[in-house]
Amino acid sequence: MKKNLCLVAGLFLLIFVWANTGFAADKIGFVNMQEVIQNSAAGKKAAEEFKGLLAKKQESIKAAESELKKMKDELDKQASVMTASARSDKETAYQRKLRDYQILVDDTNKELQKRDQEYSQKLIPDILKTVRAIGEREKFTLIMDYSTMPVPYHDKAADVTKKIIEEYNKAQNAKK
Repeated sequence: MKKNLCLVAGLFLLIFVWANTGFAADKIGFVNMQEVIQNSAAGKKAAEEFKGLLAKKQESIKAAESELKKMKDELDKQASVMTASARSDKETAYQRKLRDYQILVDDTNKELQKRDQEYSQKLIPDILKTVRAIGEREKFTLIMDYSTMPVPYHDKAADVTKKIIEEYNKAQNAKK
């Protein structure tokens, strides 16, 4: 009986000690990685490069679009006076041009998406180094990115996004 009582008391003591260490104050931080990428100096530079590429691509798409519209208008205006074979040839040429236009738009969208991912992937390793450095220095147990996964609630005081942007910018300036 004494053995069982000592065993229960020891088990109770172990559970009590374990529970107290489990409730220790963990420091958890939150970061919005998208905001860091968009608002950091390196991210803004990448965005400018992307906008330049986007403008070039949009020019070529608009040129193809206006040529396509011109062909369609010409086809519509001349359809009543054309022979059946001439109209068929023009419609075939228009369909080819339309298909080329659709392929151009699709390829451009894919290229822009790929380029956007490349820019982000180039920035992320250095941003993560900054996050780790802040986490270690300020004794965070965990820093979560709330831009990629929904977090129903987080304390705004625990948001370290601005601090990460500042330190990341300093680290990038030091590299130059």
